[in-house]
Amino acid sequence: MTTKAGAKIRNWRKHHEPPLSAEDFGRIYGRPQVWKAQAVYNWEAKGKVARPAVQRRLAALGICEPGDWLEFAEEEGAPNLEGAEVHAGEGHSFFDLHRHGFVRVATATPRTRTADVVYNADGIIEQARAAARENVDLLLYPELSLSSYALDDLHLQTALLDTVERELARICEETRALAPVLVIGAPLRRNGRIYNCALAIARGELLGVVPKSFLPNYREYYEKRWFAHGRDCIGLEIEVAGRSVPFGTDLVFAAANLRGFVFGIEICEDFWAPNPPGTLAALAGATILLNPSASNITIGKADERHLLTRASSSRAVCAYAYSASGHGESTTDLAWDGQGMIYELGDLLVESTRFDLHPELCVTDVDTQRILAERLRVGTFNDAAEAAGRPEDRYRRVTFTHAAAPGDKGLVRPVRRFPFVPNRAHKLDEDCYEAFNIQVDALMRRIQSTGTKSLVIGISGGLDSTHALIVAAKACDRLGRPRTNIHGYTMPGFATSEGTKSNAWKLMKAFGITAEEIDIRPTATTMLENIGHPFADGEPVYDVTFENVQAGLRTDYLFRLAGHHRGFVVGTGDLSELALGWCTYGVGDHMSHYGVNSGVPKTLIQYLIRWTIETRQFDEGVDGVLGDILDTEISPELVPAGADGQIQSTQSIIGPYELNDFFLHHIIRWGQKPSHVAFLAWHAWRDAKAGQWPIDFPEDAKNAYDLPTIAHWLENFLKRFFGFSQFKRSALPNGPKVSAGGALSPRGDWRAPSDAVAEVWLAELAAELPPLER
Repeated sequence: MTTKAGAKIRNWRKHHEPPLSAEDFGRIYGRPQVWKAQAVYNWEAKGKVARPAVQRRLAALGICEPGDWLEFAEEEGAPNLEGAEVHAGEGHSFFDLHRHGFVRVATATPRTRTADVVYNADGIIEQARAAARENVDLLLYPELSLSSYALDDLHLQTALLDTVERELARICEETRALAPVLVIGAPLRRNGRIYNCALAIARGELLGVVPKSFLPNYREYYEKRWFAHGRDCIGLEIEVAGRSVPFGTDLVFAAANLRGFVFGIEICEDFWAPNPPGTLAALAGATILLNPSASNITIGKADERHLLTRASSSRAVCAYAYSASGHGESTTDLAWDGQGMIYELGDLLVESTRFDLHPELCVTDVDTQRILAERLRVGTFNDAAEAAGRPEDRYRRVTFTHAAAPGDKGLVRPVRRFPFVPNRAHKLDEDCYEAFNIQVDALMRRIQSTGTKSLVIGISGGLDSTHALIVAAKACDRLGRPRTNIHGYTMPGFATSEGTKSNAWKLMKAFGITAEEIDIRPTATTMLENIGHPFADGEPVYDVTFENVQAGLRTDYLFRLAGHHRGFVVGTGDLSELALGWCTYGVGDHMSHYGVNSGVPKTLIQYLIRWTIETRQFDEGVDGVLGDILDTEISPELVPAGADGQIQSTQSIIGPYELNDFFLHHIIRWGQKPSHVAFLAWHAWRDAKAGQWPIDFPEDAKNAYDLPTIAHWLENFLKRFFGFSQFKRSALPNGPKVSAGGALSPRGDWRAPSDAVAEVWLAELAAELPPLER
């Protein structure tokens, strides 16, 4: 049973402004040390008694008295965690999406009946309650959802307008205990005019009213007959349901207790205009734009709405939610499909089922941290704000305290496991073709500009050299040059396996290039002897020097061979290796005359090779070798296999490339905090059966990772990326950027000092993660 003290603590946290999670409560008020979230839950739900020092501290805060620990609470609904399946670090704020800047947004298609305001209000309340059950933070309804849209001259009827105001007051009262902020549509009167309005309501309080700026009056539309436009409504107020609230197109609404939760509103036709008013709201600070729309449906119009919503979210660097009227509107002359959708920075997060006869919620989680990070990077956004006269200085910011309860609410959002890999089914071939040909075209231009007679590539039988050879072969084909201009060399060392050596030869023969083999072991042995390395005396010492002697010799041979054949060395090292510093500086795979793979991460190389097989880009002989290469363990093959035959595994040392590429994308493209990246990775990778995988991804390659594993490899990534490998990237050869996810060239996407340290990122991750067993 719960003690009276435990019940008082829980009640105090719940009614704190803002409400506090157990972890935040212990961190802020714990004295003389932090109270762990688990301890707080033990006091609140399991009847555990706090230590005397803690009892005194709680009494000093006015939360509970020492005597309260001796009495049991008589209340219903106390949390019972006994036997519950909970995450590591039970109750930890890491699992709360709000902690990471996510806002759960939904579009609603409520039940509607033409001109039946009471019925429509019931539908609005019904959807608000459904949204509250789904932990929605911000709920968007269609245009004029309270009155219904297709009313024609009924908009001018006083009885209807009076009923709108009465029902608006009822909506406020009946949603006072609900967490979602509601944005509904209604016709409102002010100073002898009627405005087509959007109203923002939080916990039963009307925050403000935004009028429609642009009124369509063409084809089937006749809004200027009934409504006044709101373009010049600035700094005004309006009397609604007995109280005066802000009114105008100069409003943005912001949660005081949730940074990033800032929204603006434009209505239907507004985003069809050449100068959508929502753009100014975004420039004034809104991260989320809402469009309550009516918008009757005609053939092709759904695509047009997608186009405008996607463009608005991209151009204004924001999330954009759109909700159109559905079944129940008048079909005297028009029809309605109830389309709802939410985009974020040009990415479609969710869309509704159109022509549904039943009420529908379309729910997703918007990443406001991602939006704000992009605005930091895109200087044009700030330039536009300045050119527009700094809208943030003249817009009124209506603040409210968001009432969402803390805790793990999951994540309702598509999170791509492979952010560098194409994921559009209808454009898969086009996207892969584009990625591949960016490399091919870049290499062709370098061949033309240098006038080279040959291309020299070290062929190991691994993924990277295979892909570089594919690109080189295609470049020669397109330039009309014989593939014999490509000189491929396999250079076996002390740990080269027969499998990879055989694959290298099969690959070179299949492509018809000039193929040769140079055994580097004699030269490597001589060098090891010259420097006094123990291996030269027969000792099994396989240190970094042992590895780098082999890697350096291979590159040295390639550069001398390039001079010999009047050509240049085509680099094989990829983006993932550059991020992790998994390359031998200067004399290893770090160096080449042109790094054709330098903008391509390992996961994309794997997928592109798989794509070449499945789309039969080459003959069956080539496809067979490519399949064998894909199935081979990724290894530098610099250390001989152990007594058990176990070969050197790259991923056992630096971590799975699929995780490292996930980390890389979110850190270099969006600048996300490590804890944010960990949160996304946990939701993306914890269940192999959930979410989407790249198209035609092999079943036996579908992995899952728990949070301790993700945290371990993320910590490793941070150390290597921020604290170790930048000096290698600062001296990077030329090479093409391929993915919008970013590249690491110091002349392009990424500029960083070589002597920086990783402590800031490591400390942030350690501070935000729950206690983990590793």
